[in-house]
Amino acid sequence: MAHTPVNEIVAARRPRRADARRNYDALLLAAREAFAAHGADASLEDIARRAGVGIGTLYRNFPSRTELFEAVYADEVDALCRVAHEVAEEPPWQALTTWLRRFVDYMATKRAIREAMDTQSAVFTSCRASMYEAGAPLLARAQTAGEARTDMTFDDLIRMVAGITGATYPEPAQRDHILKIALDGVRTHRA
Repeated sequence: MAHTPVNEIVAARRPRRADARRNYDALLLAAREAFAAHGADASLEDIARRAGVGIGTLYRNFPSRTELFEAVYADEVDALCRVAHEVAEEPPWQALTTWLRRFVDYMATKRAIREAMDTQSAVFTSCRASMYEAGAPLLARAQTAGEARTDMTFDDLIRMVAGITGATYPEPAQRDHILKIALDGVRTHRA
């Protein structure tokens, strides 16, 4: 089944005028921060205030809360896909782990809005497909280079990392330590 690449979804939603783009980007950043801090129930008025715009500007850009969720989600996935392309020429294991560290950051936003999003929506399914298309080659490359286990799929890896990031930790350093232990289990040889 064909899907619209996430970069096309993001580009189609972004305003063309520079001032409108600045407001749109400020709203996305404010929403990302608010959702990470307060979950999907974050106040739209607070998001507008954080962005330095009025509530009317928020509603002009995002007529519904769902559209705001989808825009934040698509923007996060687009950034994740860009990272995959940026690291593609690095050594295979380094490229994969650099991308996975960015995936951990993405999970914080996703977790905050996951329950509010329709996982059957075209935006959600396109974002997921784009993320897999960007990240899966990094694992395949590490496997081909003999640096990652070959008895796992990209879906296995994503589920493992998502499980680790979904747990509660007293401090981020502990999460990072557990992620390192898990990735040591993925790596076929130690550096």
